[in-house]
This record gives sequence, C-alpha cells and structure tokens, in this order.
Amino acid sequence: MRISTRLLAAASIAAMSLFSGAALAQDKIVIGTEGAYPPFNNLEADGTLTGFDIDIAKALCEEMKAECTFVTNDWDGIIPALQAKKFDAIIASMSITPERLEKVDFSKKYYNTPPAVAVAKDSPIKTIEDLKGKTLGAQGSTTHANYAEKHLADSQLKLYPTADEYKLDITNGRIDGVIDDIVVLSEWVKSDAGKCCKILAPLKLDPEINGNGAGIAVRKGDTALADKFSTAIAAIRANGKYKTINDKYFDFDVYGQ
Repeated sequence: MRISTRLLAAASIAAMSLFSGAALAQDKIVIGTEGAYPPFNNLEADGTLTGFDIDIAKALCEEMKAECTFVTNDWDGIIPALQAKKFDAIIASMSITPERLEKVDFSKKYYNTPPAVAVAKDSPIKTIEDLKGKTLGAQGSTTHANYAEKHLADSQLKLYPTADEYKLDITNGRIDGVIDDIVVLSEWVKSDAGKCCKILAPLKLDPEINGNGAGIAVRKGDTALADKFSTAIAAIRANGKYKTINDKYFDFDVYGQ
C-alpha cells in the first residue's frame, strides 16, 4: 500500500512538473518583426529594436506576463517564417487582410492608418491624377503595393524589398512618387533624410486591400494566442499604457476608427 501511495505521489509530481513546464513554455513568446519600417519598427546600429510596434509588443507581453524575445526577418518572407515556427507571432505593422487571413490568424487591430503618396517638393505632380504615366515606388508584398496596382494602375509601379530603398530612389530622382502608410511617410518627410519630399495626398482606405487595421499575426489555428493578444490590447488601451506609447511617437490617436 505504501509503495502504491509513493508511486502515485511520484506520478502526480511528475505530471505537475510536466504541466508547469508546458505552462512556462506558453509564457515564452518569440516575436518576429521587420526592423526596417520606422517609426513602427527599426533595427538601430547598435542592434537594438525601436519603434511603436516594439514598444506596444513589450507592453502587451508585460500585460500578458509573458517573457518575449524578438527576431528580425525580411518582410517578404515573414509569413513563411512564422509558418515554419521561427517565431510565434508577427508584430510588424501587418494589415489584417482577407488574403493574409487565408494563411495566418490575427489578433484584433492595434492601430489603423490610411496610405498616402509622397513626391519631391519640386515635383510637377500636384494631384493624384497627375501620377498617370509616372513611376511610383512601393515596398513589395505590402497592401500599399496592392493598392497602387488596383487604384493607381495608370502609374508604372516599381517594387522594392524595403522602404529604405524606395526612399533612396525618390531622393535621387529615379522615381516620381512613393506610396506607403501616411504615418511612415509623414515622419520621413519631417526628417533630414526625407527633406527632399512632401506628402501629395492621403488615400481613401479600401477595406478589401487595407483590411481592418494592423494586427498581430499568429499561425493558423493558434486562436488562443491571438485572443491573449487581443485581450492585452484592450487592457493597455483601458489602462493608459497605449496612450503613453502613442504620444511618444504621434500627435494623434493612431488607433483610428
């Protein structure tokens, strides 16, 4: 009888250890981001990650009481890397679109801003209609590239691996305009690096292309993790942490409608 009791106790302890280990594993989250999309995410020269996405991610992890680490990945391969389990979630200003929902699941949005077009300050282009026949730069595999293909089809679209590369080309006069998130372009044209250019106009959101804002992507079927992020987003919106981060970067509520 004593032996059976001891065996039972040992089995219970082992089961508890396994359960604790599983719980601990769930509290460790690896987050993938691009690191080349300021002011949302950027890999600095010293190797640190900065930006709105990064600060929001840290606040969400703190709210979830999760231990989070970050991994950078090229944008055009970021969803395949998530599917290959190189990380558990993507926090990289990824819009929640029908096309992406076929490949991954998402949390609720954590911000929503429209696209815009920027041109050189001395450009003869004065309206969106003037883009007809002009070369428009965009980062590949983005909603902005898709938007240009649908709504600015009279322009010649040139795609780039990163936003930095299209910025370099318009600075040097190799393209006529660029399309991206209005916040990204607005922050850029206010900086020394973007003093060449100005915002031409914001663009009307297309729900089929722009989706319902930027969300946190997780592997298909990992709804428990997506729901945890959604709950944490609501919590930091309610407790003021979101506003503190928002006001660090923007003079308006980037959360949107």
